[in-house]
Amino acid sequence: MARIDLDHIRHAYGTPKSEADYALKEVHHTFDDGGAYALLGPSGCGKTTLLNIISGLLHPSEGKLLFDGRDVTDLSTQERNIAQVFQFPVIYDTMTVYDNLAFPLRNRGVAEADVDRRVRETLEMTGLAELGNRKCKGLTADQKQKISLGRGLVRSDVNAILFDEPLTVIDPHMKWVLRSQLKQLHRRFGFTMVYVTHDQTEALSFADQVVVMYDGGIVQIGTPADLFERPKHTFVGYFIGSPGMNVLPVKLDGRKARLGEQIIELPGAPTSAAGSIELGVRPEYVHFAADGMPVEVTKVEDIGRHKVVRAKLQGEDIALILKEDDSVPADAKVSFDPAGINLYADSWRVETGS
Repeated sequence: MARIDLDHIRHAYGTPKSEADYALKEVHHTFDDGGAYALLGPSGCGKTTLLNIISGLLHPSEGKLLFDGRDVTDLSTQERNIAQVFQFPVIYDTMTVYDNLAFPLRNRGVAEADVDRRVRETLEMTGLAELGNRKCKGLTADQKQKISLGRGLVRSDVNAILFDEPLTVIDPHMKWVLRSQLKQLHRRFGFTMVYVTHDQTEALSFADQVVVMYDGGIVQIGTPADLFERPKHTFVGYFIGSPGMNVLPVKLDGRKARLGEQIIELPGAPTSAAGSIELGVRPEYVHFAADGMPVEVTKVEDIGRHKVVRAKLQGEDIALILKEDDSVPADAKVSFDPAGINLYADSWRVETGS
């Protein structure tokens, strides 16, 4: 396992003429030895580019990559001792499942007794034990992807294991099972793991630290609780959560925010705020209240264990969460829990004093 330092890494496909030409903006960060990280963001945000730079499949246009303080920028993937699992299965169809898992170990001269122990452990962990002697040709897509996952997990000597959206072809129930198994493996062996996904459920349930990427850059790194409670950027608030955070344009007056004709008490006065000011509050912190702000309810979505209520507040769209057995009042008014209010200036979070 290794600590991974990204030292002012930038990357462009081709010769960059401006900042906009960089697919990956400057990244300067450390992945701690033994950490479980998820790179989370929409398609095209730079997460796979960053993963491929870590693995050695891409050479960065600028900056350095270090493993435990050693510069590996110019080293191959093999020299970096990386295991990488891709979005689609990479296996040998003519080999058995057992031999596919044994291949990377045998290729490194591991003793056959150790090969057998590690392969059998991995077969059990991935639910492939009954298929060990089967040839891979003819197996289903999800079975082949589990083999590909197993090939990444079978080695115990790697510096890091990298996952590039590895559960795309796996059915929903098996996704949950494999995520749980990956977490157990991480706790047991302490591998440094970096997991790319656009699925927030995968990221939040797998990682200790989630790296949210947007437009080629990192906008926030934090625990799932950090991302939910204190999004540093409005994109994080929008992207994390279902539904995402309500973001409303407001004007400030000390500890108060004005939305149209309504006044909203803030948890504290902003320390500094200039530019376009917005108030962010997650649907979980919006409640119906008799003495609240009048809203026009436009839609109620019953999604089983709770309801999502869509409404208009001073002409702005908002959402709130309602318990399954609760009803929408005829004269609907809402209030915001101060603990859930965040303030943003030009999309970046502003601290509020007491």
